Amino acid sequence: MTTLQVSVWRGDEAGALQTFEVPRWPSQTVLDVVTAIQRDMDPTLAYRFACRVGMCGSCAMTVNGVARWTCRTHVAKVARDNRLELKPLANLPVIRDLVTDMREFFAKWTRAQGRLTPTRTRADDFARIAPDAPARAAANAGIECIGCGVCYASCDVVGWRPDYLGPAALNRAWTLVNDARDGAQQERLRAVAGDAGCQSCHTHVSCTERCPKQISPTAGIAGLKRAVAKAAWKGTL
Repeated sequence: MTTLQVSVWRGDEAGALQTFEVPRWPSQTVLDVVTAIQRDMDPTLAYRFACRVGMCGSCAMTVNGVARWTCRTHVAKVARDNRLELKPLANLPVIRDLVTDMREFFAKWTRAQGRLTPTRTRADDFARIAPDAPARAAANAGIECIGCGVCYASCDVVGWRPDYLGPAALNRAWTLVNDARDGAQQERLRAVAGDAGCQSCHTHVSCTERCPKQISPTAGIAGLKRAVAKAAWKGTL
């Protein structure tokens, strides 16, 4: 039977890699490998997973140096000479082993005003928005984000300056800027402007290249830059 040599991060920020020999199976995913280690070799290994089918995003890790969700990443795609290196996501504090602290990641969604501010109540008629409207199409392009943190872990700017809101929070802000039902447009543009916001993006496109949902945060951030510039020119920022 073919085996994999799997080096797994153990401990907190000051931890180290530990190597396991794991049986190789057809159609094996990276999450299958981690689960096999936890079930059969070391039950103390800490990691996250939930849906196993690419819906929740909780199983994201760094696989051979690249942030990925592991439930949909097949070993055959990423193994090098039957070797894997698994680490927690970059740019996030390590709690233990492969588990990171996601609080700051989601706090930045809040700072970017990443929630819908409705302009109607349940007593009003529902909004009617043409599905082919340009703004609706722009919102739809980024709305399937599952909050996995892969783009955040792949972002060089987040690594350079921890206060940067990051691609996921800015992508969420862009979807709401294009949502005709929202009533907090100016507040949101003010929230994403400035040094820690969209203007800090260097357009390295790492977030777009790595997004498992094929979203382009790069395009959304560029849209925010245009919207902020337009608002500043109008004097409404």
